[in-house]
Amino acid sequence: MAINIVAQNKKARHDYEIIEKFEAGIVLTGAEVKALRAKRANLADAFCRFIKGELHIMNAHISHLETTNKYFVPDTRAPRKLLLHKKELAKLYVKVHKEGLTIVPLMIYFNERNIAKVSIALAKGKKLHDKRADMKEKTLKREAQQAMKNKSV
Repeated sequence: MAINIVAQNKKARHDYEIIEKFEAGIVLTGAEVKALRAKRANLADAFCRFIKGELHIMNAHISHLETTNKYFVPDTRAPRKLLLHKKELAKLYVKVHKEGLTIVPLMIYFNERNIAKVSIALAKGKKLHDKRADMKEKTLKREAQQAMKNKSV
C-alpha cells in the first residue's frame, strides 16, 4: 500500500536547498485528522520552530470541516507539535542554532499504517542566482525531453 499525500510544499524545493529529510509524527485533534483525510490542508507558508525544546510546525493551514463540532472552531493555523526521537531533535537543534540552517515541512501524508506524518527537511536558503540556474536547467531538460518525444513520433 502506498502513501496517501495530503498536501505538498512545492515552494520549499524552489526556495531552499534540501540537505537532509526526516519523517515526523504530528499531534492532531480528531477534527483535524478528518480534515486531512478530506485533503483540506495547505503548507504554502509553513515553517518549523523550536519552542521550549520541542519542534512545532507553524503557519500550516488545516481547515475546519462543517461536519465536526460547530461550537468549538479551532484555530486553523495553530502551532502543532511534531514528534521525533530525542537524538533527531538534538541534531536538528544544533544544526539550526549553530549552523543557521532552517527546517521546512515538505509534505503531510498518511503512511502505510494510515497514520498522519509530516516530511520535514533540513534546508539552506537559495540565492536568486541559484534559483535562476535551477529554472534554466529545468527548462533545458523539458525541451530536450520534448525534442526526443517529437523525434520518435
